[in-house]
Amino acid sequence: MLEHGHKLWRDGGISDFSEAGKVSVLVHTLHYGVGAFEGIRAYEGADGRSFVFRLDEHLERLCASCRLVGIEPRYTPETLARACQSVLTENAFRSAYLRPLVFLEGGLMGLSCVDNVEHTLIIAWKWGAYLGEAGLRSGVRCKTSPWSRHEPGSGPVRGKITGQYVTSVLAKNDALKDGYGEALLLDARGYVCEGTGENLFVVMRGRIITRPLSASVLPGITRDTLLTLAREDGFQVEERLLLRDDVILADEVFLTGTAAEVTPVVELDGRRIGPGGVGEVTAQLQQRYLATVSGADPSHPEWLTEV
Repeated sequence: MLEHGHKLWRDGGISDFSEAGKVSVLVHTLHYGVGAFEGIRAYEGADGRSFVFRLDEHLERLCASCRLVGIEPRYTPETLARACQSVLTENAFRSAYLRPLVFLEGGLMGLSCVDNVEHTLIIAWKWGAYLGEAGLRSGVRCKTSPWSRHEPGSGPVRGKITGQYVTSVLAKNDALKDGYGEALLLDARGYVCEGTGENLFVVMRGRIITRPLSASVLPGITRDTLLTLAREDGFQVEERLLLRDDVILADEVFLTGTAAEVTPVVELDGRRIGPGGVGEVTAQLQQRYLATVSGADPSHPEWLTEV
């Protein structure tokens, strides 16, 4: 059961979850999916201090997602950053997952939403490894989904838009029903895009490869973090198109995301990837990432906002 905080931030201030967490059944976003959200993590370090990882970048992306669907954000990233810190403090959370959500309410109940009122919520809950602690340690098995990720031109692919995640939900459910831990989405041409909520990397002969942002992938903040850390650790990094065959034939594969962190992939569609375990490159980058988000690795203090 989800262990959420008893306090949340809504439209400018802290409120009790029991009251402010309720919304009308006539919320426009509930019916038509026009809204934006973010996923942000706070980590408690070994010294007891708590940090939110890349808070500014997440909130800038939230506001950008709003603008992509025609919502003018009511609050600046700076205001939302203070709100996120307040939610953690009010709930006495040292480590938590933060979910800012912008949704529309009121106005006409039709496809037009030009007169609807924007609301902003920030909720926090306790959340461990998104794909499971065993998945983080030993890797997950993936299944290629029959559903394609939406293409440029079919919607605002650069945003975290609520309604666009229906495809990810369907793909994830199909994978779980078939005994896999995660699904892999392709584009309409058959090239690999990403997981249902993660970017994907492959390791081939020491090179680290991922899809370019010009393709149909979310500009992941964890993706950007891993590209930076990999280059700092001396790895050759390449951004290009990938076939499903490339994933199967790779030496190592891993998924990245705020929720998933750095999760190894050990199998795709019943075919073992590399040795079938966590590879050396993946393990090195996972360790570096987890040390960075907790403040144990001091190389990027600009990514950490202390609570």
